[in-house]
Amino acid sequence: MKQFLKHIILRLKTWKYKFLSTIANKKGNPICVQPLLLEGDGTIHFGQNTSFGIYKSPYLFSGYGYVEARGKHAEIRFGEHVAINNSCVITSEKKITISKNTVIGYNCHISDSSFHNLAIEKRHETDPDPQEVFIDENVFIGNNVTILKGVKLGKNVVVGSAAVVTKSFPDNVVIAGVPAKIISTIT
Repeated sequence: MKQFLKHIILRLKTWKYKFLSTIANKKGNPICVQPLLLEGDGTIHFGQNTSFGIYKSPYLFSGYGYVEARGKHAEIRFGEHVAINNSCVITSEKKITISKNTVIGYNCHISDSSFHNLAIEKRHETDPDPQEVFIDENVFIGNNVTILKGVKLGKNVVVGSAAVVTKSFPDNVVIAGVPAKIISTIT
């Protein structure tokens, strides 16, 4: 009986967040285990079998996924078979690409902008220099990771839990830390 009630509660929350979403242009349909809020005036592309939320993982009932393509020209593109755990936040003012077969842990944040101008006298203005984020194929991103603007991750990269990724990395490396650095290679 409890499993049935859990399923009903999740379905109701999923429908609510789908109703509340205001994305201007959505292409494709993600698989949603956890509720997902889609916002913005830009475009979000979902590849086949892109999924949000994992049963038996933290934040399933207490959170939701948030994906926002802020401006009219903002774009977020998910490749095929991308699996994103619970309570992830992905926000774009320019372009974010998450390529096929990427796996993302819970409570991750990916953005291509600082969202505020860093100049003291212009703090209430938007970031004048958003920079694309590109995550290549077969990347594994651990829990609680933050990926900042301008980052490009090569194929097969593994990002350790709680890393803050501030720069780009080549194919086949394991990165971790704050800020993230290479700790080993994948052969």
